[in-house]
Amino acid sequence: MQPSDDLQFLQCLLSGEQKAFVDLVNRYQGAMRAVAVAIVGRRHMDDVVQEAWLAVVRGLAGFQGRSSLKTWILTITANAAKCRYGQNRRNEVPLPVNRFDEERFASDGSWQAGLPLWHEDTPEALLHEHELCECLERALNALSETQRSVLILRERQGLELEDIAQLLDLSLTNTRVLLHRARLSVFAAVESYQKMDG
Repeated sequence: MQPSDDLQFLQCLLSGEQKAFVDLVNRYQGAMRAVAVAIVGRRHMDDVVQEAWLAVVRGLAGFQGRSSLKTWILTITANAAKCRYGQNRRNEVPLPVNRFDEERFASDGSWQAGLPLWHEDTPEALLHEHELCECLERALNALSETQRSVLILRERQGLELEDIAQLLDLSLTNTRVLLHRARLSVFAAVESYQKMDG
């Protein structure tokens, strides 16, 4: 979303349009939950997100557009988590990156080459797609909370690594390593699934 879109959307919110508030929740709830989980864990996630939504609604009129609306909302979420529960996540030690891994990922954490397209419309292909989705969810759930949050914020929410590092109060290097390790784990799960399927 561009800054001009943010401003138009903000006007709809400030005028009290109910649809705009529904859109707001649909757009940002997932990212807010990912930020909250990374800082306080699943146990307190819902409380933090609820607090953050209250702060967002109360602060909308004061939003000055210095950052995107998304970044502003996620910063509020991160601050709510840190203020209420403190920093209770464990620090993870970066692992060295081997040459094979460097061939898969660029220095910014993106894939070097695009992933193959898996979607087909045959019943068998749709069944395999469903099974692959379940495999991916299991792989995500097996990650540490911080790894999962970094991966979700990058891949599902499209945040830049610098923004993720700032939101989760991590160094940029550690954020890159967490993303890298999470991707390797998910990639290994997909490879394992494909071998069993083949």
